[in-house]
This record gives sequence, C-alpha cells and structure tokens, in this order.
Amino acid sequence: QIIVDDDDSKVWSLYDAGPRSIRCPLIFLPPVSGTADVFFQQILALTGWGYRVIALQYPVYWDHLEFCDGFRKLLDHLQLDKVHLFGASLGGFLAQKFAEYTHKSPRVQSLILCNSFSDTSIFNQTWTANSFWLMPAFMLKKIVLGNFASGPLDPEMADGIDFMVDRLESLGQSELASRLTLNCQNSYVEPHKIRDVPVTIMDVFDQSALSTEAKEEMYKLYPSARRAHLKTGGNFPYLCRSAEVNLYIQIHLLQFHGTRYAAIDPSMVSAEELEVQKISLHASNEQEEQ
Repeated sequence: QIIVDDDDSKVWSLYDAGPRSIRCPLIFLPPVSGTADVFFQQILALTGWGYRVIALQYPVYWDHLEFCDGFRKLLDHLQLDKVHLFGASLGGFLAQKFAEYTHKSPRVQSLILCNSFSDTSIFNQTWTANSFWLMPAFMLKKIVLGNFASGPLDPEMADGIDFMVDRLESLGQSELASRLTLNCQNSYVEPHKIRDVPVTIMDVFDQSALSTEAKEEMYKLYPSARRAHLKTGGNFPYLCRSAEVNLYIQIHLLQFHGTRYAAIDPSMVSAEELEVQKISLHASNEQEEQ
C-alpha cells in the first residue's frame, strides 16, 4: 500500500509481480466493481512467462484530473518512466484520460482497452453523477449489480461474476461512490492527444454492459488499433476467459520485445513458443466457428 498524495487517506493498493529489472511494466486498472486482485489470473500467468505486471486499486478520487495527478505521482514513486496500461471498463477510460493528461511528456507506452469506452455520456447518468456521494452503499451496489449478466451462464462466467460480487462487497461507500462518479461525470477522450499510442481494443461479442454504439465509437476513435475479439466473456473476460485474454496481452506486448519498453525479461522471450500459441488459438477459434 502506497500513499503519494498529501492526503493520508488516499491509499493505492497494488500487487507488483515479476522481475523488478523491467522498467516498463504492464499496469492493470480495474472496473468500478473491481479491486486489484480481479487480475490474479493475469498476474499468475504473465509473471510465469517473465513479464512484470502491477495490478492497482485506486483510492477515492472525485474527478479525472485528480485521479491522473495521483496516478502520475504513483508512477514517480515507483520510479517508472513509461508503462503499458490494461484498463477494464472504467479502468480503460481512466487509462485513456491519463494518456491524454500526460501527452506532452508521455508516460503511456501503449494501451489495452478491455470492454471500455471513450465518452461517459453513454451511461446516461451524467445528471446523477453529482449525487452518488450522498447515496448509501447498498444503493450504489445495486446500481453496479444492475450491469452484471443474469440468466444461464457457463460455469467459468458464473464463477467470474461471483468473484466480482464478492469484490464489490469489499468496497466501502466512498470508494464505490467515487468510482461511479468518475464513470458517469461528463467527460470524453480527446483522441488527437493520444494518436501515437499503440492501442489494442479488446471486447466480447456476448452480453456485456457496453452497448454496440459504445464499441463502434471506440473503433472510430482508434482506426488503427488492433482488435482482440472474444466470442464470449461477458463483462469480465479476464476472469472467465483468462487464457485468451492473456494470449492477446502477449500478442500486444510482442511489438515491444527487444526495445527498452519491453515488459518482459529478455531472457524469457521465445518467439517460437508464442507463434505456436497463436496458431493454436486460431485453430480453436476456427473449430468453434464450424
């Protein structure tokens, strides 16, 4: 746990795993309902392959600028000049805002945006954003749970949702209220400020909290982004489709191998191995289609 603001109550919680010699790690930012440990599947797998990954849980911030300033101080504290960011939902929006905020002296080397969005107005909640801080915790939890998938689900997805519900229960009123405020207060990403950042957009084809319009908007915003589509995975593919998500993360980070922005220990890189994985993923996708 780290405090970087003058305000002692703002505590960042994080898991920092993998080789400390890596100066450009991959940092995970959770969704509204998530804590740092929702990315445990990524931490376990990626560190096993030699990557350095950091999963974060942000303290209570009430506006995007305040968050970006706190995050910059955290990176300074960790002595990280540049990082790769994986953001899920709200985490992805904050990752884009941070890349925009630091565009004059860039701190973001690349972005992986999972089930994310570029404009908060898609939630049609901008008018209530200022009242979340008044609501009791049970009401806030109800709002968040309203976006979780219901109906028959496969066992992995059901487990993923159970895990997220459990994490949601662990969040206090102010944590939830502040995240919903960040999620819904009127704001959008200015793409011209982050045009040079390599982006992978990861989304699912089954039911998730994101509308098709929101996804289309993201494709328009980043026309040259790589696309990582998962047939299924719901709101939390990093939990219930972790093997696919981890593979897409590796493919995204592959472009930085051998540079000073590599997130992996150079001695652990085996291109052949990755190629084999790519082919096997492709083959399994084709089988599903048949």
